[in-house]
Amino acid sequence: MHFDVERNLGAAERSVSSLQRDGRPARAVILSRGYPTTVEDLWDAVTNGERIPRWFVPVSGELEPGGRYQLEGNAGGAITACEPLSRFAVTWEFGGDVSWLEVRVSDDGSGGARLTLTHTQHVSDHWDEYGPGAVGVGWELGLLGLAIHLAQPAVPMPDPVAFAVSPDGRAFIIGSSEGWEQAAVASGTDPGAAHSRARRTTAFYTGESVEAATCAGAETSQTGDRT
Repeated sequence: MHFDVERNLGAAERSVSSLQRDGRPARAVILSRGYPTTVEDLWDAVTNGERIPRWFVPVSGELEPGGRYQLEGNAGGAITACEPLSRFAVTWEFGGDVSWLEVRVSDDGSGGARLTLTHTQHVSDHWDEYGPGAVGVGWELGLLGLAIHLAQPAVPMPDPVAFAVSPDGRAFIIGSSEGWEQAAVASGTDPGAAHSRARRTTAFYTGESVEAATCAGAETSQTGDRT
């Protein structure tokens, strides 16, 4: 399957905002991407328990307001809101921490549909080490899987580990991490701190050392070619 790294990186809109949640400083990581499908199809793809594993991971539980869900090998939580064909919200409980996820689906005004995902978390040591890319890169990989599923619903989801270590996968992760670095700087983060966090995020997702991730990012920036 041909994979256009630059086109997929360019399809994402990334931003970071500061806020208070339950009286504590928090950050919202916001990711938006359009898809050439209908609102109805996009909503079904992200809420139907039979379709979610085709682009993300298996999910179990009561997928309705007030119910609880569990993603296999990942987070679980409570479904706190659901407005069909519009938005849903859940708690994101993983590793003893709780954060909050909201997904909105809308008509993009040009015959397609748009998904906007907001992941809000309290400022923590983890945030200070990795910044917005810690969740941003992961969600961007997830929404990439969604794009592949919507375009080719009969094609099995690519193995995420194999993709991450492939040249295209590595280039996508580097590009996404750099995108979240830029979003962090735009939100007011010190550029040096944003860069260090992005390099650690890249190393985490690629399995490389921070030094190797730094070199990879520099090489990518110089060539401008991730395909």
